Amino acid sequence: MSPKGGRKKASSSSSVHEQLQQLRSLTNSTAVNKTSIIVDASRYIEELKDKVDKMSQETATSSHASTSSQNPLPMVTVETLEKGFLINVFLEKNCPGLLVSILETFEELGLDVLEARVSCEESFKLEAIGGENEGNVECIDAQMVKQAVMQAIRKWGENSHQE
Repeated sequence: MSPKGGRKKASSSSSVHEQLQQLRSLTNSTAVNKTSIIVDASRYIEELKDKVDKMSQETATSSHASTSSQNPLPMVTVETLEKGFLINVFLEKNCPGLLVSILETFEELGLDVLEARVSCEESFKLEAIGGENEGNVECIDAQMVKQAVMQAIRKWGENSHQE
């Protein structure tokens, strides 16, 4: 062997030794020999993997719990039409009983539902055209309709949490 090869092996050996010492300190190992340091490191890695898995499960569980326990914010838009309003309501989850609450609000406002499309399967979607009753003397604007629908959703949310 040439002298260069010997030096290279020695520097490589010291490099491996330094890396083992770094590994030992990173994994809080008290081991002295190479095999024990590597075994401690592999245990440490397994512990970290377990912690990551546990945290991932907790995060998934808590995010699922928070979305199912809290009402997501509804999207409500109201546009003024020639004789009435186009009302759109969207919530990210199914909301049993919400349609009834909104229709009761329309009635209180003196709006007749002229046309409506509703989907309540995975989310709640309502698109309705509401026209003012002939006997309704009050002037209703789009903002009043939106506020009334939002209030109906809030009341529905409060009532559904109490049950």
